[in-house]
Amino acid sequence: MASAARKLQLNPVDPENLLDPVPFYKELREQDPVHWSDVVHAWFLTRHDDVMNGLRDSRLSADRAKVLEHQFQLMGLSPESIREVTDTFKRQMACKDGAAHLKPRRQTAAAFAPHVLDSWRPLIHRTLVKHLDKLRHRREADLIPEVFYQMPPLVIAELLGISAEDRERLQEWGEAVTQLTSTGAARNILEAARLANEGQAKINQFLTALIEERRREPGDDLVSYMLRSQEQGGMTTEEVVANTGLLLAAGHLTTTDQLGNGLYELLTNPDQLALLRKDPTLLKPAIEEMMRFAPPVPFVHRIAVDNIELRGRTIRKGDVVFLGLAAANHDPAAYKDADRFDITRDPHQQKSMSFGFGPHHCLGAGLARRELEIAFEELLHRMPELRLDETRMPRIKAGGLLFRGFESLPVRW
Repeated sequence: MASAARKLQLNPVDPENLLDPVPFYKELREQDPVHWSDVVHAWFLTRHDDVMNGLRDSRLSADRAKVLEHQFQLMGLSPESIREVTDTFKRQMACKDGAAHLKPRRQTAAAFAPHVLDSWRPLIHRTLVKHLDKLRHRREADLIPEVFYQMPPLVIAELLGISAEDRERLQEWGEAVTQLTSTGAARNILEAARLANEGQAKINQFLTALIEERRREPGDDLVSYMLRSQEQGGMTTEEVVANTGLLLAAGHLTTTDQLGNGLYELLTNPDQLALLRKDPTLLKPAIEEMMRFAPPVPFVHRIAVDNIELRGRTIRKGDVVFLGLAAANHDPAAYKDADRFDITRDPHQQKSMSFGFGPHHCLGAGLARRELEIAFEELLHRMPELRLDETRMPRIKAGGLLFRGFESLPVRW
């Protein structure tokens, strides 16, 4: 049970709350579901209905560039110090509202249609097997760096027509941006801003050169597809660069974390693991439960463009609002025994917020589900005695509000 001091503090970025957030979510839902944090200088919504409604409320803008600029100003950063980052965010479809969001989304969405995603299954399987084969003669591994950190970025890079050699550089540059934009993650904010701005500039330079190459020699990759849409009056070159970067980052950061989060829950709930081994048809509902129970993105943030009255509180125009996806997923008003990991839940009755809701529902949700299904099917097949390594503790990365996953997940089999 949480201490009285912790109840009074209700600090979203307190290390204890970041490390073990479920009790914190419960406190907020029960004690202050529309919570103002002086520490983060933002509102936090944690009840399922409020989060769902917030995700489709046009008064809460998805213009994350404004949110970031607001946060960076509070951190003492000048606009110029993070110009490359904020300008790139402004061009991404995920940071636009209304028609400005729908236009690039529609031009990209066809590449994520179910029949197209199914055609990518052999690529996903081949990429996964390549890394699992390296473990063939072993009985232990740390699956985060050795498998989970490798597969999703290789998959999305190939879909975008980016070589494996270039992928590592892009990951390194992208990590610097993630460190800055994940609230609470950066200890030296000035240095983090410098590295993020430099990393974003390098990503943009690389992708600009790639796009020019695809213009000269188009292929079947996603970049070529976006360029064909551009020729039909679609995105500008700068928007293609920004949205290619968005797909590259979103295509591996969250899936990598979800793989680790899901496996941890499965291995720490041996009754559920036994059920899945006994009945492989439970794989899809198991994947849905992994995503509900331990999503890689605990919060998304919005900015109010009008005053909003909610549960007796006034969210004012210009305020930042964090929508608690993970907290909503644990709301007992939406799920029976919400804090219990249960792979037998009916997936058709799921109200999970893990991929968002409304107009900004994650475009890559279908790709992520296929990667997770293929990964867990292969892991359970190849490693019948899979378990956590008793001699090495898992290590979670929980330095910020926006991303949550494992740095290390040692296992044996």
